[in-house]
Amino acid sequence: MARTASKHPTELELEILKVVWQIEPATVRHVRDALASVRDLAYTTVMTVMSIMADKGYLKRKKDGRSYIYEAVYREHKASRNILQDVVDRVFGGSTTAVMQHLLETSEIDDEELKLIRSLINRKTRERK
Repeated sequence: MARTASKHPTELELEILKVVWQIEPATVRHVRDALASVRDLAYTTVMTVMSIMADKGYLKRKKDGRSYIYEAVYREHKASRNILQDVVDRVFGGSTTAVMQHLLETSEIDDEELKLIRSLINRKTRERK
């Protein structure tokens, strides 16, 4: 039975996107070299995955001699928003409160982070009035 298509990038696709976001435009060799310290992938594997990502609309490519130059279509902000919303929906039943409570209770948050969180909450409160 075939696996159903994901609404979000796979783990490897997301790793590739992170590299492309940092260095775009990027070639397959650029991406493979950037990932080499964390994943030992064959050039052809990276090429195949990036080609699939272009077909999915995550990347666009243009021919440059014998290779392709890739740029991200799926932007970092949109990816993080969509993936986080999926987690909120699937794990926390859509409850932002449950997510925040979980993060505050289980994460090591320093004073600077708490200050930033308070500031964001205050700003959001002002915007709603």
